[in-house]
Parts: sequence; C-alpha cells; structure tokens
Amino acid sequence: MPELPEVEVTRLGIEPHIKQQTIKAVTVRQKQLRWPVSDALSQLEGQVIQGVRRRAKYLFIDTLAGSAIVHLGMSGSLRVLSQDEPPQKHDHVDLLLSNGMLLRYRDPRRFGAWLFSELPYEAHPLLSKLGPEPLSDEFNVDYLQAQLKGRTKAIKLALMDNHLVVGVGNIYANEALFMAGIDPRREAGRVSRKRLVVLVEKVKWVLTQAIARGGTSLQDFTQSDGKPGYFAQQLLVYGKAEEPCPSCGRPISKIVLGQRASFYCRACQS
Repeated sequence: MPELPEVEVTRLGIEPHIKQQTIKAVTVRQKQLRWPVSDALSQLEGQVIQGVRRRAKYLFIDTLAGSAIVHLGMSGSLRVLSQDEPPQKHDHVDLLLSNGMLLRYRDPRRFGAWLFSELPYEAHPLLSKLGPEPLSDEFNVDYLQAQLKGRTKAIKLALMDNHLVVGVGNIYANEALFMAGIDPRREAGRVSRKRLVVLVEKVKWVLTQAIARGGTSLQDFTQSDGKPGYFAQQLLVYGKAEEPCPSCGRPISKIVLGQRASFYCRACQS
C-alpha cells in the first residue's frame, strides 16, 4: 500500500503539470471504488486547479469550487499523460486539462477513493480526527511522550495509529524502530523519553529519505512518471527475514503485530 512518502512523491510529481490548468472534463469509467466516486466531481469542470495538497495519505486537488479528495488505496496511481493516450482496463478516472494533458487514476484493486468536498479540507470527516504530520514541528518528543503515557499496546502499533501521528506506515515504522533500537513489541508507555527522542528523529529521517528517493516500490507503486521508487534499496530490516542484521549480523526476525508483518533484530532492539 502506498504510504506517506509515496503519496508525497505522487503530489510532487503531478502538481507542476496540473497547477493553474483548467479542468475541461471529468471522466469516470468505474464508480465502484472503496466508496462510490462522488457525482459532485462534475463541479470541477471549468475550474482552475489552484494546487495539490496532501494530508496524511489523502491528496487534495484544489479549485475555487471545492476539492477532489483522492486516496490511492492499495494499488492506485496518478499519471499525467497526453489526452490521446487510450485508457486501459484499470484506468477509472480522468481529469481532462486545458494544456492538452490529462490526469489519469489507475487502480487495479479498486480500494482507492475519489470524493469531493466544498469544506476546508481540515474539516472533512475523514480528516478531522487525524494526528499531526510526522514531518511537522507538532510531532516532537513532548507530544509523543504525552500521547504514549500509560499505553500498553505495542510501540509499533501506536506509531502506526493515525490518531497519534499520520502516515507512519508499516514499512517505515519497522525501519525507524530498528534505527532507534526499540523492540516493536515493547509497551508504548514504557519507552523512555531518551529513546523517544531518538525515535522521533528516526521517523523524520526515514520518511524524508524515502521521499527524496521516490518512495518504496515493492509491488504496485510507481512514481507519477512510471518509474519505481528507489528507497527499497535502502531498507535495513523490512522484508529481510533471516537475512543478516546490518548492525550485528544475526538473522532478522519476523513476527506479526496487528496483522502486519514486523521485522526486527532480537539482539539490537530491546
């Protein structure tokens, strides 16, 4: 599933090509995605795109009439293509643009979403209860320590809770916890402040590096130009069960936490 870095890479890839372009038409070929594609998207026709924003894993294509809210789901992607590019089987939504290009949404598994909102995006029900952005100043050790106080759930599951902090998905939680030397199973409320300082730093570092390298391509994700994300080459523990730990050489362990695969070093993480 595309995580925060992949969504941000998508935003950075499409915005220069669609900003200040007029939406000439909205074409919906398949309405049945995670939620039915909003009929209100037709209100975008004739509107000028003011920009593309991201909140958590949601993208907002803003116009003065409202915003298209796009979620990539498990296999969704956005590409800027020539208008004469014929649609393929899994190409479900097009925005036809005044510069002769189109923004095309492809989603083989159809777990993504295209919604519409006239509200400021922060007020939308999907976003109103989300935690801070992990790369913002709001996500700091004081905030994290206060939020984790008394929590008995595993630190990895807490880190992936979007009410606590958005967008630290499975891949990047594994990597940040390894770099911070914290066992993913440790009770969140029992992680010391000293270790939380390091964890906040590593979360920000790994997400920043992933964005700089175009995200992580494991199965479905590609950048908006069709190229893979290259951060997969930098992964230290994710997907590396039984391979040598890059720090101590002992085999990386794999367990399941919250129905998600977790990779860690029993020697280096405690």
